[in-house]
Formats: sequence, structure tokens, C-alpha cells
Amino acid sequence: MKSPENQPNLFSEPTSRPGDSEEGKRYRPLATRMRPRSIRDVVGQRHILSEGALLPRLVSNNAFGSLIFYGPPGCGKTTLAEVIASETGAKCVRLNAVLSNVAELRDVLRVARYEPGETLVFIDEIHRFNKSQQDLLLPDVEAGNIRLIGATTHNPGFYVIQPLLSRSHLFKLEPLGIDEMLPVLRNALCDEVNGLGARRMEAADAILLDIARIADGDMRRALNALETIVMSLPLRSTVDSEAISIFAQERQIRYDANEDEHYDTASAFIKSIRGCDPDAALYWLAKMLIGGEDPRFIARRLVIAASEDIGLADSRALGVAVACFQACELIGLPECEYNLAHTTLFLATCPKSNSATLAISKAKQAIRAGPIQEVPVWIRDKHGAANRQAGNSKDYRYSHHFPGGISGQEYLVEPLDLYEAKDAGAEGAIAQRLKEWKRLKHEIQAGER
Repeated sequence: MKSPENQPNLFSEPTSRPGDSEEGKRYRPLATRMRPRSIRDVVGQRHILSEGALLPRLVSNNAFGSLIFYGPPGCGKTTLAEVIASETGAKCVRLNAVLSNVAELRDVLRVARYEPGETLVFIDEIHRFNKSQQDLLLPDVEAGNIRLIGATTHNPGFYVIQPLLSRSHLFKLEPLGIDEMLPVLRNALCDEVNGLGARRMEAADAILLDIARIADGDMRRALNALETIVMSLPLRSTVDSEAISIFAQERQIRYDANEDEHYDTASAFIKSIRGCDPDAALYWLAKMLIGGEDPRFIARRLVIAASEDIGLADSRALGVAVACFQACELIGLPECEYNLAHTTLFLATCPKSNSATLAISKAKQAIRAGPIQEVPVWIRDKHGAANRQAGNSKDYRYSHHFPGGISGQEYLVEPLDLYEAKDAGAEGAIAQRLKEWKRLKHEIQAGER
């Protein structure tokens, strides 16, 4: 079926090509002008683009269905979508999930149905589409009317509906290494057609590597940084370390609050504390603070770690962590950074014990395994005439009346061993006390028999 003449032209034109006007290039960022034109020119991502890998074979045979690219900013998701569209000759319509709406999406799908399978729909930031918008894509993806390429910086398992995921190939992209970024930056500096070659600038590889380092694996950021630095300098000059230093003062690190970077960094922070590495713990703390993390979130994690990972080995940890949380509430940034650093160092250098964590886990498992134990009559509440008449607490032994506070009485109908004291820090003394109490208890019980 052919599209009627009065159908709107919703299909985007290819990105810029060599020979575009100077006026046009002036308003396009360097990262856009230097975008690769073929899949062979895409840098990095060797795990999915090396010879014989699945994606290049699918593209060369034009045999792919729907694809979802997942990875951090600037790793090549949009670039891959555009070179795939170019190499396969597909009609490509590009949507941004932030700007698009249901009406526009319906128009795109309606037009695409006139030539089934000929349209490639690229949706940038697909995680921004809500469930109903993603549901709208399903019938046409299922029928093969469109081939979908979605790009997202967020974990698709949480943000893309399962029916759409199950109909797509998922490819995870990684941040680019500085050695992979170096040739691209060198080419951008020398390229007279799309790059900065007309300015006749020079830069040593060490300087370009510094730019790559501050970009945190983001090729777009690296190219835009290079462009900003070069345009701030006179023609025919040299990019030196001073220019990099001035630029780096305004550097923003990659830290996407409430998303993967947030959870990964928090995980590294807690694991460093658990592993008794104060230097690593401080590094991840600093990254969270510079990235704009809510200090109360960090303080809550410290309160949890105080009991989960330190516990009875040093019970002061919980008090310090709670005080830190209160300080964050009362003082706020930037001064509460000192409280967070203080607490992080204290917890990281404490002896560690997860006995409280293991004990509550065992107790919950005993409850789930059942049957549920009744409260023994001798320790039930005796308040009220009915309870006293039922004999509650009749045979209760008041612990303070016995030597060492040990009466020999049981507090479960079926005794359990849930808490296992560890020989770490202050908990070593607890282990010795428990051992002595158990001995006294057994002696009393043996004497009664």
C-alpha cells in the first residue's frame, strides 16, 4: 500500500554530511559534526561491534528487528541508531520521548503502516515514555510495521515494559576508555571539513588524554569540551595544561541521581565501609556529594551500615551514625560534609560483625518455617484477673533473684540457637559472657533434674 500524497512527511533527513554550509556548521556542536557515518567508524563497544559479533551481522544482512541500546551518556547509542539507519537505507523517523506526545506517535505509526517494515523509528530516552505510550508501540512492533530502536541511560528492566523488551534485542554499551577517545579528539582537532582544523590548533596527546579523563567516558562531553577550549583560545595557538585547568574548574561529574549511577556509587560506598577501606569510602562519599546527592540519603545508609555491618563489634557506631543523620537534618550542606566524613571514617575503621543481621534473618526464617511457637505460660502477661486465673506467669523466675542474673528458665517452648556471637571487637567479650551464662544455665537445669 502506498502512502497518499497528502500524508505528512514525518521522516527525518540524515544528519549533516561533509559539504554542509559553514553557516549551518556554526550552530551544530562538534560532537554532532564528528558523528561516524558507518558502523566501522564507531569507536569503542568492541564487545558488541567486533568482527563476527551479533549486531554487525544483523546490520550487514539488514535482518534485525527491534533494538534497545542501554548505556551512559555519550557512549554511542544515538550514533549507532543513525549509522544503522544509514547503512540499511531505512526510512528513519527520530523521536525524543521528552518532547513527543501520543498524537505525534500515532501519526508516525499510521504513516509507517503504508510501507510495512520500511520504517525505522528511533526513540531517544525511551524510558521517558509511560506505559500507555510504550503499549502503543507494541502492535506495530509485533506486526513488523516498524523496526524500533530505543536508547536509554536507565536500566530497561525497570523502565521499559516487559512485552516490548521481549520483542527486542538488548545491547548494553559501556563508557569509552580514554585510549579509545584519543584518536577521535585528534581527528576532531585536525579535520578541516567538520572539525576544528580551520583554526590550526595544536595539542599534545597528553593534553587530549586529560580532556578524555575529565569526560568520564562520555565522547560527546569530550568533544564539546575540546570545542569550548579551542574556541576560547586565539587562532594557531597551542592547547596547554593551563587551558585544561581553567576548563576543569567548571567540570560536572556524571552522577544521575536516583538512577544507576546513584545506586552503583552508594553500593560502592557501603561495600568500602564494610571492607574496612576508609580511603575508598571517602572517595565514593566525595563523588556523591559533588554529584549533588542528598546528604540525608547518605546518612541513612550510614545508620543502616552501623547495625548491618558493625553491630555488636562496636555498638558506638549506631549512636555516631544517628547523630550524623541528625546533624545533616539540623545543619545541612556544605558543613554537614564534615559530619558525613567523620562518620564514614569511624564506621570504616570499626571492627566488623554482621551477627545482628544473621540473627534476625535466622529468626524470621524460623517463623516462616513454622509452626509458630506459643508464648510459654510462665512468661505470659499476668495483668488482669483473667490472666492471673489462667496461671500466667505463675512459675516465672525473676532473674535478679539469682546469681549472675541466670535463673535457668527457658523463654521459648522449643529453644533455638539464632544469635552466634563473633570474636570481633567488643563482641568478643559478649561471646565470653554468653558462654558463661550458658554454662550456669545448664548447671541449674541439671540440678533440677
